[in-house]
Amino acid sequence: MLRAMTSTVPPLRVAVAGLGFGRKVIVPALRATASTTVTALWHPDPPKVTAAAQGEEVQGFSDFSALLEDDRVDGVVIATPPMVRAELARQAMAAGKPVLLEKPVALSAAEARQLRIQALQGELICGVDFEYRAVPLFQQLADLVQQGGIGQPWLVKLDWLMSSRADPGRPWSWYARRDQGGGVVGALGVHAFDLLTWLFGPVASVQARLSTAVTSRPDPTSGWLRNCDAEDVALIQLTFARGGVAQVSLSSVARHGRGMWLEIYGSDGQVVLGSSNQKDYVHGFTMQVARRGGSLEPQMEESAYGFARTWSDGRVAPVARLLDWWATAVGEGRPMIPGLAEGLASQMVADAVRKASEAGMAVEMT
Repeated sequence: MLRAMTSTVPPLRVAVAGLGFGRKVIVPALRATASTTVTALWHPDPPKVTAAAQGEEVQGFSDFSALLEDDRVDGVVIATPPMVRAELARQAMAAGKPVLLEKPVALSAAEARQLRIQALQGELICGVDFEYRAVPLFQQLADLVQQGGIGQPWLVKLDWLMSSRADPGRPWSWYARRDQGGGVVGALGVHAFDLLTWLFGPVASVQARLSTAVTSRPDPTSGWLRNCDAEDVALIQLTFARGGVAQVSLSSVARHGRGMWLEIYGSDGQVVLGSSNQKDYVHGFTMQVARRGGSLEPQMEESAYGFARTWSDGRVAPVARLLDWWATAVGEGRPMIPGLAEGLASQMVADAVRKASEAGMAVEMT
């Protein structure tokens, strides 16, 4: 839950690196909770960050080292594209700043592992923006699973079928490049892997098939077609160490896709949780539960999990909740969940997915 506005704890003064998701979602989320305040923005383009900082009435930096030296910055949220995320986190932690990272936290598990080691050595509290852990119905589902409400999970199906890149005329960007962290495994998969391991425990083995449906897109400057090698379709099977399997289908090129739907078939019950809302991946979720062979029945969102406030952009409320968890953990000097341990676990599954697809065989998690 978000802290009450009457909190007497001084707010964590936070700088935001990145002006896309960072400005659209992170900045209003930082201002939505009494435990944080936004004091600075960073972007490598000086005119761009100057204009954004003036609009938000905060300090703007194009020099990341200068930002880290500013005594008005207690912590940093890193919401940049994936290829620079880990390096900025390394610099921030080296300066003694706790960080909260967008996902994926790095381009590989090896890189994510080094971040976790650095955080542990520096005794720094680092969080990861795995938003579904903060969405009410998903929290309600996690408690249902933990309490044995569905028994042993036998089969889990997660379909996340989006149409955001179904138009081949959408301009080329870093998202089209595998080596820069583009593709549905990084955009959707790492969320899915964290959600599934949160609910059902660690993954034991992985099978996968990745493909690229739209193989070229127009360059935004020249108009010439550029190659796309990042996957836009992923078919994945996960076997859990505690038993049960998950079938995961991801796509960013599914015209009229059905959105995100999670189906759980257990020994004692069934759950269907999902939303067809493609414009807002938090608003619109519903959950139905069937117990011991009964019919599926709609479940109301319980007030204990609800947000104190919501926004037209559904992402703001869960991000604000995660930021509050992070700021509270920093203030109390204790680890945050989800943190770099969870970010590493998700990235390990993502790496195994790529390896399994390339090898055409199952990959055992170690």
